Amino acid sequence: QLQLVESGGGSVQAGGSLRLSCAVFGYTNYMNMMRMVWFRRASGKEREGVAGIDTDDSTNYADSVKGRFTISKDYAENNLYLQMNSLKPEDTAMYYCAADFRSLDGGNWRNEWRYNYWGQGTQVTVSS
Repeated sequence: QLQLVESGGGSVQAGGSLRLSCAVFGYTNYMNMMRMVWFRRASGKEREGVAGIDTDDSTNYADSVKGRFTISKDYAENNLYLQMNSLKPEDTAMYYCAADFRSLDGGNWRNEWRYNYWGQGTQVTVSS
């Protein structure tokens, strides 16, 4: 069974950086067949897709994080990463990684229902 475990969250001042990790357990030889996404949920808001990486390693980003966040897969370490630079207070949220084996078929990568596997989340807090 596929399990995802996030780490790397913490508290940082505005302008700082953090790198989130999502360790993949089970199906580790199939990371190249997974679409993987980082979502986040801020207090009082709906969960939103932040960055996604497809099976061909193509990437997508929410407009709010373009140019500041970078998503990547490390197949040797079986990890998904989210490098977050120039952090802002509005980036404060619980961050979740999610994965699925199904094709998008032209659908929206930010839809939560497209992902069957979820981690437990890691908290990121950015102070001004």
